[in-house]
Amino acid sequence: MTTTRLLYHFPLDPASRQARLALGEKKLGFVDRPVRYWELDESFHALSPSGMTPVLEIIEPKDRLVVCELPAVLDWIETFHPAPPLLSREPAERAEALRLRQWFDRKFEIEVDSLILFERMEKRLQRLGSPEAAPLRQGREALRWHLGYLEGLLAERDWLAGRYMSLGDLAAAGHLSVLDYFGEIAWDAYPQLKTWYMRLKSRPAFRPLLQDRLPGMSPAAHYAELDF
Repeated sequence: MTTTRLLYHFPLDPASRQARLALGEKKLGFVDRPVRYWELDESFHALSPSGMTPVLEIIEPKDRLVVCELPAVLDWIETFHPAPPLLSREPAERAEALRLRQWFDRKFEIEVDSLILFERMEKRLQRLGSPEAAPLRQGREALRWHLGYLEGLLAERDWLAGRYMSLGDLAAAGHLSVLDYFGEIAWDAYPQLKTWYMRLKSRPAFRPLLQDRLPGMSPAAHYAELDF
């Protein structure tokens, strides 16, 4: 039987990037369906009542499933395609990976993305005016604190949650890679984190992200370089 997977996503959305990375790590092919989430698209809202990306539509000869938003998408991927695992069977490491995923999708999103990405990306996409210095300064201060925290974790661990790459690493990569697109991360100040990111960038699942481009918003010069 033939299964078709359609992923509705916005290329520089951290949540969408996590879904793309998870599908890539599992070697699950999918068809891109880019979404301009800031515009009212009735066909997309029929799939996702919240209007949020990502959405994964799985079409089989006699069945169709629509999985809305990142937590449900990741749960479907890990539940129905458990190999290779993105959550350890060791209780402590599994719990840590889930904690870190939540950390990025709530705390990091609020303290960093909602300021920096709103000012640098969303304002332009939605034609809301020029970036403002004060929220950018606040977001960048919070970003430095978060990067220092991750640097400390990686000084003691192979991956963010422990010995194995996990959903915690994909969450971090989803968020940090978008900020890196805009040149917001001073990688040389965080050598452990830089090495971790280089390892992730070298994985086949990551390569499509390095090809993403937004019209009128060019990435930082080093964005697509594996050795930077």
